[in-house]
Order: sequence, then structure tokens, then C-alpha cells
Amino acid sequence: MAEGSSDWSEKQADEASELMELLRIDVQEKEEDLQDTPERNQAHCSKNVMRKQRHWQRQLAAKKSKRKEEKLRKKFNRESTSPQLSKRVMKAISRERLAEARCSGLKVCVDLSMTHSMSDKEVSRLAAQLRRLYGSNKQALRPFHLFLTDLREDSRLFSECVRMNAGFLHYSMEITQQSCLDIFPAQSLVYLSPDAEQVLERVEQDKVYILGGLVDESIQKTLSLSRAKELGVHVVRLPIDEYMQKKHNGKNFHSKILAINQVLDIMLTLYDTGSWTHALNKWFPQGKGYVVAPHCQDSISHDPLLQRQLPA
Repeated sequence: MAEGSSDWSEKQADEASELMELLRIDVQEKEEDLQDTPERNQAHCSKNVMRKQRHWQRQLAAKKSKRKEEKLRKKFNRESTSPQLSKRVMKAISRERLAEARCSGLKVCVDLSMTHSMSDKEVSRLAAQLRRLYGSNKQALRPFHLFLTDLREDSRLFSECVRMNAGFLHYSMEITQQSCLDIFPAQSLVYLSPDAEQVLERVEQDKVYILGGLVDESIQKTLSLSRAKELGVHVVRLPIDEYMQKKHNGKNFHSKILAINQVLDIMLTLYDTGSWTHALNKWFPQGKGYVVAPHCQDSISHDPLLQRQLPA
């Protein structure tokens, strides 16, 4: 009985020893797991960072590629179009053209003898038109030799031109108190008036063309025609009736009266292209209620730069 009891105690002791050994091993494994956790977390974090870095690098490469393509596109556009000149070069070219025009260009006078009949507001508007007129001539490929005649230094218009137009006294044009008859022979003068019966058919190099220095709303309707008759010179009108027709508008407004700078723009284009259709289509103001006539449309359909809305 005592022996059996002893064997059972030894068996329990062995089992208890095995159980303790298992518990010790389990604790060690858990401790090892706990010790490995920061390293594993660090490895996991490193993978996220590396993935984000790779994504950022791909985005950066895509942006660089896009910028490179944009630079190549702009370079191609620059090379495929005409070279852009600097402002200094453009001014030099303009001065050279104006100097050549003063030697051999078509002569155009602005008759400023009628300003005594104009209000101060109209005089100011005329001064602004003279500025635009000179600007158009300066930018033209074939500028005219301009003359401002009957412009006295003590006049309201002269003072207004100096006040409103920077550099007016240095404009590349002739400013004189003399009349056009004092400068040129009467047989060479052609006066443009909207009230004339005869039409200006073409611009001739040996003629001198006169624009009446008046504002649209000023005084008598036939004042420029009366001035031309007073001078005893040939008088003509632009061929508006021959190349244009009235266009319906809500105000039922139609006018053939143009500012002097608008007349000059038309003449510059005519002189350069030889086409009344192009000149009138490009420069006749749409607000005046006229458009190019249907029978003249074919001559401008080939040139998209000069096209405007035409009547149906």
C-alpha cells in the first residue's frame, strides 16, 4: 500500500514538472513575440513609406514629362510661326517706313481749316481722331506721307493735340499753317467728301488726297463739299453705294459719315491690296448700318482674315 502510494506521488511529480516546463516554454515564446513586435511594426511602417515614396516619384516623373512636352510644343509653335520682333526693332522698322514715306509715299492731307465752326467737344474729338490716324499710318506696311494743313499754333486744335497726344510735336508728318493749295498744284489735289457725286475708283501715286478735318456730328452736312469747291479742286466720295448695302437694325440707323482715321484705314488697305471690297469690309464700322453687298462677297470669301458677318 505504501509502495503504491509512493509510485503515484512520483507520477504526479513528473506530470507537474512537465507542466511547469511547458508553461516556461510558452512564456518564453510570448516574451520573444513581445520583443519582436517593434521590429515587425517598423518593417510594416517602412513598407508604407516606401510605397508612398514610389507613388510620389511616379507623380514627379509624370509632371517632368508633361513640362517637357509643353516646352517642346511651345518651341514647335514658335518655330512654325513668324519670328516675334522686339519692340525696339518694331519701332526702328516703323521709323524707317515713315522716313521712306516722307520721301516717296502717297501724299495725304488733313484739311483743318474748318475747326472754327466746331465746339470745344468736337475739337477734342478731332484731336483724338488725329492721334488714331497717325497710329494707323505708323503701323501700316506702306504708310502715307501725311500733312496737317491750316493748323495754326495759336488755335484750339493745336493746343488740344499737344495736350492729348504725347509726342505730337515729334510726329513723323508735316504740320503747317499753310493751305494745301500753297503746297501742291491744284490739278493734283483730290478732296474726299461724302456728299460728292463722283466716285473714287482707285488711288494714284501722283495725286494728293485731302480729308476734311471734321467730326461726325459737326455743323452743316455739305461743309466739306463746299470747302472743296472753294479750293477749286476735284472732289470724290468713297464707293460705299457701289460695294455696300444697308443692313436692317433695330434703330433703323444708316450713316456714310466716317471719322478721318476710319477713312485713312480704308485708303491704306486699298493702297496695299488694290481691293475696295477688302478695304470696306475690314474697316467700315458695322454700327453704321452697312455691310458688303452680296455681289461682292465672293471676292472676300477666300480670305478669312478679312471676313465679317455678311447678310444672308
